Amino acid sequence: MRRLAASVGIVVARGDEGPVGIAATSVTSLTVDPTAVLICVNRAASLHALLVPTAPLSVNLLSRGQQDVSAAFGGGLPHSERFSVGEWRTGGNGLPMLVDAQANLSCVIDAMLAYGTHSIVIARVLEVTLSGEVDPLIYHDGRYL
Repeated sequence: MRRLAASVGIVVARGDEGPVGIAATSVTSLTVDPTAVLICVNRAASLHALLVPTAPLSVNLLSRGQQDVSAAFGGGLPHSERFSVGEWRTGGNGLPMLVDAQANLSCVIDAMLAYGTHSIVIARVLEVTLSGEVDPLIYHDGRYL
């Protein structure tokens, strides 16, 4: 599946000691009514334990110039330091939203389904903030395009 090019997002949930975020390429549009996204998360990921129905999420779709953010949240930095990369603001759901991301989605988890090593998360989109230009950060075959 390294041959499948995908945009990169940062998925953030609320932890006991603050927000927890991971980089993800498995974020996709699911439905328009209700507006929802599908996110696949490895059950071994730090974020996974925080994913329960009705929990809030933020999904931040990265722009091409935000490779440093992707690298930090992809494991390049410890969890406690990840939000020091990039400029973050607090969204309406109380979770960090990345300033200058292509799009910020404020969501709530509606459903989850376990499959293999991952969970399929269905998140209903409550609010969207868009940047002016469409210039996504794309990950393909182990590198950014």
